[in-house]
Amino acid sequence: MSGKHQHFKGPEVSCCVKYFLFGFNIVFWLLGAAFLAIGLWAWAEKGVLSNISSITDLGGFDPVWLFMVTGAVMFVLGFAGCIGALRENTSLLKFFSVFLGLIFFLELTAGILAFVFKDWIKDQLNFFINNNVKAYRDDIDLQNLIDFAQEYWSCCGAHGPNDWNLNIYFNCTDSNPSRERCGVPFSCCVKDPAEDVPNTQCGYDVRLKLELEQQSYIYTKGCVGQFEKWLQDNLIVVAGVFVAVALLQIFGICLAQNLVSDIKAVKANW
Repeated sequence: MSGKHQHFKGPEVSCCVKYFLFGFNIVFWLLGAAFLAIGLWAWAEKGVLSNISSITDLGGFDPVWLFMVTGAVMFVLGFAGCIGALRENTSLLKFFSVFLGLIFFLELTAGILAFVFKDWIKDQLNFFINNNVKAYRDDIDLQNLIDFAQEYWSCCGAHGPNDWNLNIYFNCTDSNPSRERCGVPFSCCVKDPAEDVPNTQCGYDVRLKLELEQQSYIYTKGCVGQFEKWLQDNLIVVAGVFVAVALLQIFGICLAQNLVSDIKAVKANW
C-alpha cells in the first residue's frame, strides 16, 4: 500500500467567474459615474443645482434626465456587481441579480405592450413631441435634442410643419410679435450641400408659402411617421441590439448566480 495520502479538494470559488464579473461591472460602474457627472455638470451650468425647484419648471422633457437615470442605474448595478464579486458578498450579488432581472422584466413587458398597444404608443409619441415643441426655446438641451431629431429623420414637427403653431415664437397668430412668426426651426430646412455653415434663418416665414412650395425649403413630413419608417427600415438592427442587450443581462445574472452558488458551497464545507 502506498504511503502517499490522497487529498480531495473541496468546493472552490471560480476565479474566472469572479474576476470576469468584477471586470465587467467595474466598466459599468465607471460609465455610470461618468454619466452622473455629465448630468450634474449640465444641471450646474443651467443653474438647476442652485434652484432645485426649477427641475419641474420646464414644460417639456429635459434630456439631462437621460444621463441622470441611466447613470444612476449603471452606477448602482456596477457597484453591487463589482464589490459583490470582489468581496464575495452574496447579499450584493443577489441584489445585482434581482435588480438586473427586474430591468430585464420591465424591458420585456414594455416591448410586449408596445407591440400590443401600437396605436396608443403612437398617440403618446405624438403628444410627447408636441409637448416638447411648445417648450422648444425653454431649454437649450431640449432644443438641441429636437434639432438633432428633425435633422436626422428629415422631419418637422410631430405630423408636419404646422405643429410649430403650438410654439409661442413660431405660431402664425396676428398677435405674435416674434420675427420667427409663421416659421420653423432651422433644423426643419432642407440642407444645401454647398453650405458649410447652417443658415439659422432659413425657416423664417416659410409657412406663409404654399404647401407645394414649402417642400423646396423645408421637410414637410412629420417626425412620428419618419420615426416609424426608420424603425421598419432598420428593424433587424434594432431587434439585434435589443436581443444583444437581453443576452448580456441574462449572462450577467447567470454569472452572479453561479458565483453565489460557489460561495455557498465553500461556506457549507467549512
